[in-house]
Amino acid sequence: MNATTTRGALLAALACVLVGGSFTANSVLGDYPYAGGQFLRYGLACLLLLPAAGKGAADRLRALTPRQWGRLALLAAVGMVGFNLAVLAAERTAEPAVPGVFVGCAPVVVAVLVPLLAGRGPQRTVLYGALLVAVGAFTVQGWGRTDGAGIAFSVCALAGEVGFAVLAVPVLRPLGPRLLSAAVCAVAAVESAVIGLSADGGGWLRRPGGIETAALLWQAVVVTVVGFVCWYMGMQRIGAERATLFSGLIPVAAACTAPLVGTGSYGLPQAAGSALVGLGVALGSGVLRRPGGELRSRERAFRGNGRPESHGVRVPEIPE
Repeated sequence: MNATTTRGALLAALACVLVGGSFTANSVLGDYPYAGGQFLRYGLACLLLLPAAGKGAADRLRALTPRQWGRLALLAAVGMVGFNLAVLAAERTAEPAVPGVFVGCAPVVVAVLVPLLAGRGPQRTVLYGALLVAVGAFTVQGWGRTDGAGIAFSVCALAGEVGFAVLAVPVLRPLGPRLLSAAVCAVAAVESAVIGLSADGGGWLRRPGGIETAALLWQAVVVTVVGFVCWYMGMQRIGAERATLFSGLIPVAAACTAPLVGTGSYGLPQAAGSALVGLGVALGSGVLRRPGGELRSRERAFRGNGRPESHGVRVPEIPE
């Protein structure tokens, strides 16, 4: 792995660890209105991200086509607001492990879907690594009670996790990680407000309590601002296929942090699953690849100026 690939892997790993830790924060927001919490989280994150968007941010936004704006709206609706709604809906009739297992399959779906959209076959090492990550995520979380509705909403959560990576690829190049994160947060805040007003009326937003405020600040500042930027910077360097491998770290981080607030324990199954996730990430990202195999894989995955391509869209280095 060269310096760019290594840095991309570390950024993607950090982002997923932060997201996994956010599940612990979610556990103390059960009584807060969902749409109002999402509005505060994404609205605050947008305000914090805009000053860091870089010079010419307004010009880059104005240069977006209606189709690209539609993609941003779909990214926010599916990968952010919709994903969180699907997880909450699934947990009404299913134990939390069930949607977690489905979301853990995202690396496998992305490892197959992205190459197909780009007109090429899946890379075997990435696919094998993704399968190990999925098995490891299942081992960490186990399986719980559910019904048809729980499974259906868990599938929707899987679609949201996949969409968060795949839908961002064509707009990552013109916007860059920081401006893309700010833009989708703004759109997600608007969508959350619309959902809240439609579903809950005047009760969609209230003043959070002390613990709720701390949890919302963690989600907005750490998970969204830091996590989103790190995720898209990592994806910019190593591509959506390899970046999504690191989503297997989400249940690992959740399992590690749950004992801190008394909502879970970390035992032998969690340790074994964590090891499988680590092995899958190492295999799929190229850490365990032989030098000759790494060169051949790089020749297939890198074209033109040496940047990774997904969906047939070249993703060049963008000033940060």
